[in-house]
Amino acid sequence: MMRLIRTSCTTLVLAALVIPMASADPGSRIWATGGVTTIEGSAGGGLVPWAMLSGYASDREWGGTLALTRAELDDFTVSFTGVTLNWRNRLEVSVGRQTLDLDTLGAALGEDELSQDIFGVKTRLWGDVLYHRYGQWSAGLQHKRNRTFTIPDAVGARDDSGTDVYLSGSKLFFAAVLDRNLLANITVRGTKANQGGLLGFGGDQDDGYEAQFESSLGVFIDRRWLAGVEYRQKPDNLGFAREDDWWDLFIAWVPDRSLAVTAAWVNLGDIAGLENQQGAYLSLQGSF
Repeated sequence: MMRLIRTSCTTLVLAALVIPMASADPGSRIWATGGVTTIEGSAGGGLVPWAMLSGYASDREWGGTLALTRAELDDFTVSFTGVTLNWRNRLEVSVGRQTLDLDTLGAALGEDELSQDIFGVKTRLWGDVLYHRYGQWSAGLQHKRNRTFTIPDAVGARDDSGTDVYLSGSKLFFAAVLDRNLLANITVRGTKANQGGLLGFGGDQDDGYEAQFESSLGVFIDRRWLAGVEYRQKPDNLGFAREDDWWDLFIAWVPDRSLAVTAAWVNLGDIAGLENQQGAYLSLQGSF
């Protein structure tokens, strides 16, 4: 009951912060071509960065987004708050804070949460998600810094900061599924982050970069509703507990070009020895 009350209150706070942005003119790009905001701040889905850049800025405009996200898992709560800027649909810069509340393990470990700051840059290399034969391709990096390192250090992490690099390709296929448009994305990420970086970087089993595969598929029910699935492969660097891949089932609602609401069921697998961490995910994004 307390978790339900806390989630409801959080939703109201997020809405109060994001919805007023809907009065601003967010730019001139086509509806929903900025995606939503990942749990690490880059434009994309919930878990996977896409090749599109945030917001609706065209090649002659500035734009950006503000996003607030929360996922209630069985034994943890994951939250993210961040902002992006988009320069002329060529360069995206993002900054945010990601937090893992230790709902079950907090008392035993003596800490209430793990958190990290994430600084991202993404650049559009070539192509266009709508009209280019091979879609749009972008490259990016995410530099992550743990705010506390006591627990990651204790479980065998080597470093309290690290940088992920990735290449993403996105393409919209018109009338591909029952006359509905299909969005497909693939991402290859080089990383040594443990649980996305919340448990540090590198470990006693492996301290090198590994290439990880990520993908997203979404069907536009109409121009306001997008439903799909995401998958994200993960490295396994720490000997004390196995790290599983992540996946989600999502639905995004874009009532206008200034606001996007994403709900999902996420499964993050085993985390720190606690099995099958899954639950509801909610993200609100305002574009400006």
